Amino acid sequence: MTDPSSSSPSSGSQPQSRWQSLHYLAVLVLKALVKHGQIIATTLLRLVWHRTTLNLGHVACSEETMPSSTSVPVELPKPPKLDLDKFIATALSATPVELHPFFESFGKLHTRKLWHQLTLKLYEFFDHPLSRPFRVNVFEQFVRDFESKLNQLKLVEMGTKVSKEIDNPQSQLLFLNSILSRIDAEKSQEAYVLLLANIAYAKLVYGDLEGTKTDMDTAWKTLDRLEGVDTAVNASYYKVAADYYKAKAEYAPYYKHSLLYLACVDVATDLTSEERLLRAHDLGISAFLGDTIYNFGELLMHPILDALDNTQYDWIKKLLFTFNEGNIGKFEALAPLFPQEPILEENYPFLRQKICLMALIESVFKRNANDRTMSFQTIAEETRLPVDEVEHLIMKALSLKLIRGSLDQVDQKARITWVQPRVLSRAQIGELATRLGAWIDKLGSVEQRMAPHVSAAA
Repeated sequence: MTDPSSSSPSSGSQPQSRWQSLHYLAVLVLKALVKHGQIIATTLLRLVWHRTTLNLGHVACSEETMPSSTSVPVELPKPPKLDLDKFIATALSATPVELHPFFESFGKLHTRKLWHQLTLKLYEFFDHPLSRPFRVNVFEQFVRDFESKLNQLKLVEMGTKVSKEIDNPQSQLLFLNSILSRIDAEKSQEAYVLLLANIAYAKLVYGDLEGTKTDMDTAWKTLDRLEGVDTAVNASYYKVAADYYKAKAEYAPYYKHSLLYLACVDVATDLTSEERLLRAHDLGISAFLGDTIYNFGELLMHPILDALDNTQYDWIKKLLFTFNEGNIGKFEALAPLFPQEPILEENYPFLRQKICLMALIESVFKRNANDRTMSFQTIAEETRLPVDEVEHLIMKALSLKLIRGSLDQVDQKARITWVQPRVLSRAQIGELATRLGAWIDKLGSVEQRMAPHVSAAA
């Protein structure tokens, strides 16, 4: 956002306050009307309109005044009492004709105090692409006059949307903290959480990770005890949490919060194609490198992965299915592509161990419950490991709680009694259905053999 101090008139004595500046510009408008006609006057009116936009000026662009990592409300100077007729007249003179119906409606609805209908009309205005240069001004000069009469969650949703038009992260934080200072955290808890999440995200963009975490934790304390929360509130929290853990390179928490975020949005309409591709890519990388992630089923069934199709990252989707199958042969075939993602190449030993663990889990899963005592030799063949490394692999699986069971080091056998529950892919569900069908057939044959004896006893 442009610093107003940088655009002050250079000739003569510069205005020392916002209102002196407005007076100075108004004089220019009148002179232009007399000398050059309506075109130049309209241009200067547009300048006045932009000039009155949120006066972050000297404060927002100063490093010393950056809001601290704790969410201390920072209240901006209160705007003057709204002169509705003047506001509407100025807006009609300074905005494109396509936006004029909105301002005409604003005037009528405000006069009649139809706050709900006015909220809906404001939503339409803020969604209009031509409104972008005027959003901050409308919010600060118009909405603030009656914000206490609006649904506070709707108010915050509008405010956070408007804040995205402020390019300077410091100015954006000042704007959001100003709204926070006017929200009752106890009476409007959803609005409070939504606003805190957006403040945390602004700090994350600015690089203040400590401040981001502080606001995330504060928001979660409120969110965790709420029921029936609006999906937009959940989405805002999980989005900033996911991106925070991405910045910290904490793969498992990123994976968890990113999937929770996607559960709160419509992937097809709420995300752009670029956002879908980036999110799918990052989820894939986090699934590979997360040291506690050994179940890819939920991700594999999510439509977000379709964003990888026919792109430079389509091999990542293939690799995800390969891990889920525990297919070491396919893993080795895809390994030459790892240099395209240097972080995968750097972590190749970990990935190799992970695919071996996945192969072990899949091998146990495919076996019947009465056929889960496996020799070290069998496990070595399934995982393509030397026999002398099998014991370490099983102990690793036991420590990660992927399986339960016992080891017989003398006979070199492992007895597996339990496998970690997983979200199954369609192929795995098909295999389970086949096994269930075989069990039903076996039960039927037992019933047929027992039928004569039951009849005789009767």
